[in-house]
Amino acid sequence: MKIAVLPGDGIGPEIVAQAVNVLQRLAQDGLKIEMEYAPIGGAGYDAAGDPLPDATLKLAQAADAVLLGAVGGYQYDTLPRPQRPEQGLLRIRKGLGLFANLRPALLYPELASASSLKPEVVAGLDIMIIRELTGDIYFGQPRGIEIRGGERVGVNTMIYSESEIRRIAHVGFGIAQKRKQRLCSVDKANVLETTELWRQVVIEVGKDYPDVELSHMYVDNAAMQLVRNPKQFDVMLTGNIFGDILSDEASMLTGSIGMLPSASLDEKNKGLYEPIHGSAPDIAGKNIANPLATILSVAMMLRYTFGLETPAQRVEGAVKHVLAQGYRTADIYTEGTQKVSCSEMGSAVVAAL
Repeated sequence: MKIAVLPGDGIGPEIVAQAVNVLQRLAQDGLKIEMEYAPIGGAGYDAAGDPLPDATLKLAQAADAVLLGAVGGYQYDTLPRPQRPEQGLLRIRKGLGLFANLRPALLYPELASASSLKPEVVAGLDIMIIRELTGDIYFGQPRGIEIRGGERVGVNTMIYSESEIRRIAHVGFGIAQKRKQRLCSVDKANVLETTELWRQVVIEVGKDYPDVELSHMYVDNAAMQLVRNPKQFDVMLTGNIFGDILSDEASMLTGSIGMLPSASLDEKNKGLYEPIHGSAPDIAGKNIANPLATILSVAMMLRYTFGLETPAQRVEGAVKHVLAQGYRTADIYTEGTQKVSCSEMGSAVVAAL
């Protein structure tokens, strides 16, 4: 298994190091793993003047899977937009054809009290949010800031083709089949023609999956329902910008954004795996970040790209074990539990393996 390791910026190197330790522990049990490192984001700019250096993209294209930490930092905020760290992330998604973003929101029983909602509202929460990743307003043209009538005007274009919607819908329905056979498609079809087409195509694709119950919800209502009654959802399917917002909202139901992994897949299930949180530059270098989302991203890598369900479950089981033992990083710490550092949490997972 050839894995490109892109630690990135901020806390990225710290959390990725713990995920790499988990992979190395699995290698001791017979998994053949090769890892090669490359810079991305601010680290890419520092190394080569580009948030996605050519060598990094070539390594990612040659690898079977990519493990990424996070990108961004205050020192890069004043760079021209094409050179900012976030552009490296957008470009690697586009360059690898990673159109399907899987973001599970799972609440571990031990963290129910750390959720921002009452335990009885979130206990047992298990949602999969599927976000289209290479279209929508983040990539649509034209875009930019221009002068019209003597004043500045910002322009972004929300656009989806039928084929883009169709392929992400097939991913959503396929995953729903393996879960509770319920899929909620989130749009704003009452206002936006782009998502009116989205709804039409999802309905058409749904006819190929008669075993999956399809429902539709406007995005503003979905945001409210995630707080009001989140357990009504099983699989949520939506576009790029709505998925970005809703998955971050869902993360707070689980106790911490530091607990949520993600997978971004191409049409052949090659994937880029990363925690959904950012680079957290304010705590970088302090060894207090939560590495569990990154470690759980390794579990998703084993499952979705390599088809290794047993090792994936081992990693997830190890995370459950350390939580049951009472280990907590600062973001999920509550009175009566044991606060540990980033590296200590990683070591505890390795020990549990």
